[in-house]
Amino acid sequence: MIDTRFFNHKGSLTISQIAEICDAEVITTGKDDILINDINTMFDAQDGEICFFYDRKKKAAGAEIRATACVTTPELASLVADGVIILTTNSPKVAALKLKEAMYEERKPQSKIADTAKIHPSAQIGEGVSIADYVVIGANVIVGKNTVIEPFAVVSDGCVIGDNCRLGAHCSVAYTIMGNNCYIYNGARIGQDGFGFETINGVHKRIPQLGRVIMGNDIEVGSCSCIDRGALGDTIIGDGCRIDNLVQIAHNDKMGRGCIVVAQTGIAGSCNFGDYVVCGGQTGFADHLNIGSGVQVAAQSGVMRDIEPGNVVMGTPCVPFKDYMRQVSFLQKNSKK
Repeated sequence: MIDTRFFNHKGSLTISQIAEICDAEVITTGKDDILINDINTMFDAQDGEICFFYDRKKKAAGAEIRATACVTTPELASLVADGVIILTTNSPKVAALKLKEAMYEERKPQSKIADTAKIHPSAQIGEGVSIADYVVIGANVIVGKNTVIEPFAVVSDGCVIGDNCRLGAHCSVAYTIMGNNCYIYNGARIGQDGFGFETINGVHKRIPQLGRVIMGNDIEVGSCSCIDRGALGDTIIGDGCRIDNLVQIAHNDKMGRGCIVVAQTGIAGSCNFGDYVVCGGQTGFADHLNIGSGVQVAAQSGVMRDIEPGNVVMGTPCVPFKDYMRQVSFLQKNSKK
């Protein structure tokens, strides 16, 4: 059961309404008007609730489902317990997303500016903006309409924040131009100095970082991730990118649209990513690399060279996925001799 202290419940739905929302077919006839009050897991759902069943590894658990209704695939429908109303779709994960949005929404703060917030007189704050306690907004900042800025966030001088953005608690944004519908999670750091030094007479001299961070629309940056501004040019994050927690993106990196970067990935400076690149957790990239569109890099891989579009790679140094699996197989067989 979803805790309504944190999320607003929009109301119950009938089976026929759920089928329309989920683009699903109701297999069990005569049940279209049955009311569903809530969503739950396939293990915990009870009477009046609906669950989703799509993992073949858990097919034995299908017979234990106690929910009133279940959304599943046509292939798994026969495994659902007797008496459960069955809806089928080829994409139950997408159906779950749609139904969650239809039944619930996060509690959003009301549009107001806290008395303890420090906002420079030259800052431009759009309509419907919510600014929480102890937020600091610098000179000449522009904040678009309906943006939410949570406690202790800092937006430094000159930054532009688009419409409908959300800046999480304790995050900081500097030297940044941000588009619309971006979500910066708690503790993230955007626009800090890049890691650049020259050794002069035995002393590491910091190289001035004179670029910016340019972020497109519909971007999410996870908690405690860091995106450094450019040294001369800009660091660019394309529309629709999803950056997980604890990711490091260095100065002058450029990402295309829809890239996914999973936790603890580190990308060295001046790398160029195409569109829809996927990086598994703890992947590492050397500097000045070109990673083509559609590339997939498996978790804990080390990328030392350019990768052509569409390739799937794994290992350190990374190689095509099939080659890596052959290497593993060879080592396993020969280590026993």
